[in-house]
Amino acid sequence: MTPPPPPLTFRRFSEGRRPDPALDDDALRSARDAFVRGHWTEARGLLLATGDDWDRRGHRCTVLAAAPAAQAWAREWLQTEPDSADAAVLLACATAVHAARGKQHPNTTREAIATAVRTAPADPTPWLALLLLFRATATPEDCRYAFEEARARHGEHHRAHHLMAASLAEKGPEVYDFATAAAERAPADSPLALLPVVAHAERFRVLAAARQTDPDPTRAQHWTGRYARLVVRAAFNWWLEWGAEDSGPHRLTDLNYLAYAKFHEGRMAEAAALFQRIGPHITPEPWSFSGRDPHTSFHTAHRTALGTA
Repeated sequence: MTPPPPPLTFRRFSEGRRPDPALDDDALRSARDAFVRGHWTEARGLLLATGDDWDRRGHRCTVLAAAPAAQAWAREWLQTEPDSADAAVLLACATAVHAARGKQHPNTTREAIATAVRTAPADPTPWLALLLLFRATATPEDCRYAFEEARARHGEHHRAHHLMAASLAEKGPEVYDFATAAAERAPADSPLALLPVVAHAERFRVLAAARQTDPDPTRAQHWTGRYARLVVRAAFNWWLEWGAEDSGPHRLTDLNYLAYAKFHEGRMAEAAALFQRIGPHITPEPWSFSGRDPHTSFHTAHRTALGTA
């Protein structure tokens, strides 16, 4: 029997706070702030403590990698500790982020990633870095190669599955087969159960950008068709059963996708429950998929859902 939705206890959040990619990871936020100032020892301790929690490691590495001057500080760390796998992986991520922004030649990034792969052969994070690079500079076939290497090291790699879904959505409807297969292959408690919702959101992003649908998902009725209702209901039921036990870094990303889907489906009470659990931790995707500022899109939906509920 499906348990009832969690009770709604409405709280108002300030809209002045901009999204932070660290989300609710306070240790990561502290290490990143120190990293920005050139103090990499806190990042060193953070990654050492993360160990082989691959999803958390990928999240922490990519957030640190996006910090100002991350590449320079990661290189300094690696020069100080040439055998450090953490330093090599972080440098690979930092160069990938830099190259994806068009600020560095991809070949330099590939060299850093190759070094990280040799230093940490069991770690999927260097392959996540390559996938980030390929998403910006290469083809979906190249993305598939990097994805499979990451998945070979961690079969449920959350960020890698999301990036691959984004890539396949740009090719066409095959993203739905990919998401369905991944969800069915994963264990019952895996958050990959929500990947079909992500795939449907990514297809909307592609169609809206190509002006093949109304850029407003509600007007486009993207979330009210039979398929959409089925996958959103299945994802919401998964959250009711397993979501309370989910403490991974992907939790808030998934909650943002699910709240987005429920809101545009018109299920305001369920959307409001999800917004309450998101709190101030907004993720740019999928709130940017209409081409609007994600911060504005989120808070407009948040106010509407709570007001309606």
